[in-house]
Amino acid sequence: MTDEVAAIVLAGGQGTRLFPLTQSRCKPAVSFGGRYCLVDIPISNALNSDIREIYVIAQYFASDLNAHIAATYQADLKYLCPEETTGKKVWFQGTADAVRQNCDHLAKSSARYFLILSGDQLYNIDFRTILSFAKKKDADLVIASLLVDEPEAKRMGIMKMDAEGRILDFVEKPKEKAVLDRLRSPENKYVGSMGIYVFKREALFHLLQQEGNDFGHHLIPCACKNGKTFCFLYDGYWEDIGTVASYYNASLALIEQNYCLNTYDEKNPIRQEPDFLPSPKIKNTRIVDALIGDGSLIEAEEISHSVIGVRCSIKKGTVIRDSIVLGNTSYKPSFSIGKNCLIQKAIIDQHTTIGNQVRLVNEKDLSTFDGDGIYIRDGIIIVTTGTELPDGFVL
Repeated sequence: MTDEVAAIVLAGGQGTRLFPLTQSRCKPAVSFGGRYCLVDIPISNALNSDIREIYVIAQYFASDLNAHIAATYQADLKYLCPEETTGKKVWFQGTADAVRQNCDHLAKSSARYFLILSGDQLYNIDFRTILSFAKKKDADLVIASLLVDEPEAKRMGIMKMDAEGRILDFVEKPKEKAVLDRLRSPENKYVGSMGIYVFKREALFHLLQQEGNDFGHHLIPCACKNGKTFCFLYDGYWEDIGTVASYYNASLALIEQNYCLNTYDEKNPIRQEPDFLPSPKIKNTRIVDALIGDGSLIEAEEISHSVIGVRCSIKKGTVIRDSIVLGNTSYKPSFSIGKNCLIQKAIIDQHTTIGNQVRLVNEKDLSTFDGDGIYIRDGIIIVTTGTELPDGFVL
């Protein structure tokens, strides 16, 4: 498979719905699970599927993402961004436009197929199964998909297919009742696009000559008209990290490992930047259902149902519940959570300083709040990168 397919990871998402976690980074660079970045998931799945030619197309905060990729992967990943391809800062106008503007680089590949992936989704997929399906059908395009209910259908590309899996109709994010009724399956479900595409080489380059900047909104409906576009139904775990709530829930799901990203498969590992850290040091702390990152120094009273990232320093008497502490990229005494704090249903970003007796509990049960370095989204408190909360601070 190595010489037959090349992967293209679209990692240029600004992630406005994931703000403020994307205040100082692009969405694919957001930390996940205490030790990964979101972009590590598609890249790792590609490498686990024996794909060695991988292009990463970035845009917002591109230099930080590039630094992470360079430090993490020994494979010959090709990193592309607007400045590199055009000589000036011209933003990509959509998913298809990002690929179109890099066609000169992609044309140098000898791959017969291109696998296009999003840089901010969670899954464990052997892409060889989708490629085999594409070969069997002699498809120009295969769209990986799954069955969803109506609420999810309104935020996905939805398709209608025949008994052989050929796509007859495709609508991006349908809202009108008549359109939803037309696309509904006999099982009262919808077939939703996962944003994972396998293109024949010639079909991709031909399609990119058509007008339109986005695959879902513009080019895929055109591709469906030629009759050689097929749907591959997937029945495993998949999550699109679109909002703070989806990020929060997917992160905490790692604790139970019921329906979530599988990070414990030694044969198909999720790669992360090597940090050469010691085991976490935990002293007199009650820990219930939690993940604790390497190199952390924990003296807290209690940590329950929480994900604690690498190099976290949490002082005596502090209680953390139902929260995510992203950790730090380096040790610094000020990057810590102080003594006798209470933190509930919160996301603490990297390189923050939280004083003593701080209470982050959303006392007024707010759904949304904007403060100085501290926010609430979907009822979840978020302390952003570099924020310093003084002793006794309460929200």
